[in-house]
Amino acid sequence: MMPFAVFGQTQNATEGDSFTSKQTYKNYLHQDIEIDAVLDTLGHTIAINQKVVYHNYSKDTLKTIWFHNWPNSYANKTTPLAIRFEEDYKRIFHFAKPEERGSTDLQNISNAKSETLAWEKPDAIDDILKIDLRKPLLPDSSTIINLQYTVKLPDSRFTGNGYTRNNNFYLRSWYIIPAVYDGEWEVYSDKDLIDFYAPLCDYKVNFTIPEYYTLSSGLVHTKTEALADTKKVFLEGNNLRDLQIYIQKHPDFYRLPTDKFTIKTNISEPSLDTETKLQIGNRITNFLDSLIGPLPIKNILVSDIDQRKSPIYGLNQLPEKLRPFTNRFQYEMELLKTTTNAVLDRVLIINPREEKWVTDGILIYGLMTYVDRYYPEMKLGGSFSKIFGLKWFHAVNLDFNDQYYLGYKNMARRFIDQPLDMARDSLLKFNYSISNMYKAGLGLKYLEDYLEDDVVSKSIKNFVNEWQFKQSSAQDFKTILETHAQKDIDWFFEDYVATNKKIDYKIADVTDRGDSLMVTLRNRRNNTMPVSLYALKEDSIVNKIWVKGFLNDTTLVLSKNNANRLVLDYNRTIPEVRRSNNYKNLDGVFNKPLQLKLFKDVEDPSKNQTFFMPVLEFNNIYDGVTVGGKIYNKTIIKKPFIYKLTPTYGFKSKALLGSFLFTLTQQINDFGWYAFNAGISGSRTSYARDLYANGLAPSVSLFYRKKDLRSNLFQSINIRNVSIYRDRDPDIPLNTPNYSVLNARYYFSDSNFSNSFIFRGNLEISKRFSKISTTAFYRKLFLSNRQISFRLYAGTFLNNNTQADNGYFDFALDRPSDYLFDYNYIGRSESTGLASQQYIVAEGGFKSILPTRYANQWITTLNGTVSIWNWIHAYGDIGLLKNEGFTPYFAYDSGIKLSLVTDYFELYFPVASNNGFEIGQPNYDRKIRFLVTLNFKTLIGLFTRRWY
Repeated sequence: MMPFAVFGQTQNATEGDSFTSKQTYKNYLHQDIEIDAVLDTLGHTIAINQKVVYHNYSKDTLKTIWFHNWPNSYANKTTPLAIRFEEDYKRIFHFAKPEERGSTDLQNISNAKSETLAWEKPDAIDDILKIDLRKPLLPDSSTIINLQYTVKLPDSRFTGNGYTRNNNFYLRSWYIIPAVYDGEWEVYSDKDLIDFYAPLCDYKVNFTIPEYYTLSSGLVHTKTEALADTKKVFLEGNNLRDLQIYIQKHPDFYRLPTDKFTIKTNISEPSLDTETKLQIGNRITNFLDSLIGPLPIKNILVSDIDQRKSPIYGLNQLPEKLRPFTNRFQYEMELLKTTTNAVLDRVLIINPREEKWVTDGILIYGLMTYVDRYYPEMKLGGSFSKIFGLKWFHAVNLDFNDQYYLGYKNMARRFIDQPLDMARDSLLKFNYSISNMYKAGLGLKYLEDYLEDDVVSKSIKNFVNEWQFKQSSAQDFKTILETHAQKDIDWFFEDYVATNKKIDYKIADVTDRGDSLMVTLRNRRNNTMPVSLYALKEDSIVNKIWVKGFLNDTTLVLSKNNANRLVLDYNRTIPEVRRSNNYKNLDGVFNKPLQLKLFKDVEDPSKNQTFFMPVLEFNNIYDGVTVGGKIYNKTIIKKPFIYKLTPTYGFKSKALLGSFLFTLTQQINDFGWYAFNAGISGSRTSYARDLYANGLAPSVSLFYRKKDLRSNLFQSINIRNVSIYRDRDPDIPLNTPNYSVLNARYYFSDSNFSNSFIFRGNLEISKRFSKISTTAFYRKLFLSNRQISFRLYAGTFLNNNTQADNGYFDFALDRPSDYLFDYNYIGRSESTGLASQQYIVAEGGFKSILPTRYANQWITTLNGTVSIWNWIHAYGDIGLLKNEGFTPYFAYDSGIKLSLVTDYFELYFPVASNNGFEIGQPNYDRKIRFLVTLNFKTLIGLFTRRWY
């Protein structure tokens, strides 16, 4: 949902009096709020009486005032927050009990005269509130709004906010608060993005809690009054936007009274004593003083929830016994990131939904500077870099700060990176959680290296000093940077921040002219971001120059100074999408040495890497366990060009098997038909006992996506030519053992957790037949938790001269022959036994084995399921099959499906079909079908779909 842009109505204003520029109101966003709250620990509710003194600092006359009602974000399954959960495949909220969700029950809204004020939820959005004033609010005047309401707290499992299973209470955005008005109302729905935007407020809070609970917050605790079985805690705080309050039976917060300000936290590390933690706290606050200057704050609250919502990603997240970092370093980095984040959020009033990249950039820049200053030798793999075997991996020997480049490159290589200035609710989860934060910090380091002085660090300090506790923007940050910079930095904001354009320079040509070198550089992308060029003698830098951004090619001359190597971005401060083409050897034949390594690793751009990995797997019952090796160039982060050679030996078949793959993927647009892939693959495998099939398939594909990358709509077109060469089976003579099929496929998908629609179109043309088919699938999860799904399949032969092939190329009702070898059958030629009971969702999609199983003219089927309880479903199939010389055959079956892991591991128990009532029939266990996915990549997709 886009933010509301609601302008205040102006009375009796001339054209010169009407202000709509946000710049006008920057220094005036400040309100007064008094809250009297009573916590019910059994009902998980807070009864609130609230007084808001709203000051109109604008030049507009206001007739309405807009509020954030984020406690009501949890009210039902259709709120913006609930929809966000669906988009991110979070099941827990949809299946939660009504009493586990939160809500706001508004009893009364009135003015200072106790006159009731009308209110509404604009556009029926549950967490936004618009209150109509009885009298227009003139500029430089104020009004009082009294609110009486009850907040039902949500289960903290959803977002970390609410009540816990131990009946502790973690409260953030737990009350109704005015929105920011800066010429327009900046109103946003809660989407669990940690981007609450509110004006600065002075607070007075009286919070009544049971006597055996303790309240912790960032406010000043003025006094406590003991009542009967309860106590009232009095709190005050100024210049705050949100109140975070923690109410616990057994408080775990402790104080670190550092030299600069007090850190109040419950980030735990039992192995460290209080003195060590205080030393760490002092180091952090002194560093922040050098990074952003002195701060007019006395204390800051940082919690383990804040840390978990924005952790230090990477090996730091391994269990303690496996983690390759000391407990001190782990604690220090967690406290550093969480404290820095809290400080920036406290002092910089910048719209986090629209311009979070500014504070994210300062945060990551600070983390990188801190590690460079205090832990310059720290490696990404920590102690792993010293362990025999592990220390051979390039990944563990990277600098600790290299994780930020890898995090950004992961998305850039997937073609799903997004601009830094894009609204936070339009970003993919991985981007708003990791990649865009990292890119922002890397950008400031890139800019720092380009300006070659302390411009960036000075600008950060000046920005925080000038704009603390004032509404600011990215434009203000830009103005300060431009004021200090001695070079043009428009490229940083126009290309690096405002777009997702990639950086990719290469050294195209070098001509040796004795004491000088004529170097041609090539910009492989459409941007004008600068690049650094180094001349090296062995590993010593003999020259470094910055080259202004250019399009296409540029040629320059530099002194040779006995250099034997040229490198672009030698110190790796530029977040290039591809660094492997940055090297030019002036003495030898090869620019980079060849490196053969055991197991996959991260890319080392200074080497030509080839990996080898032993292979031990099970693909089918004919080959049994296969052993061999995989030779490939694929790294942990995707690469454009991939090759893979996998020779194997089957212990059961006693035969040489294997596969190969060569593929190239390139991005051609940001959206629409945005990428293409071209490649060729081949394989040798058993398709029956002592019978083998060799396959070869060149292919080309196009991929489509919407401009909004959060959209799950995806399309693809694939054209391939599949050639199969099979050994002849003496028991089943085939007229066409070897064949070639030209196959064109179209795929459309638009799915999320509660709704899924998929359409497939398929055309096959071969020498002896041609056919066309379509598949449409729809799945719906209703608000009542009832789920239904339908799958329609229809196919017809355009021509068919394969009657002598025993139905091998026919349409199948329940078990396709898979003549294109697309499916992972564990026993593709089996007609009895467990392997024959494997179910593949393809073609007719039936589960029961009926008298007529194939169609050599046309087929139409409809498959349906409906949930009974949780993962238990009822299924039913109907269809018509037409064979030459026969009337259409009507088929049906029904039964129970156990969807243990949807689409990945399922069991089917037939009940009734054309065969009759199947449960009472002999050998019923042989009628049960199972669906299983053995592909590791497919299973990983269950988890990564939340992030990408």
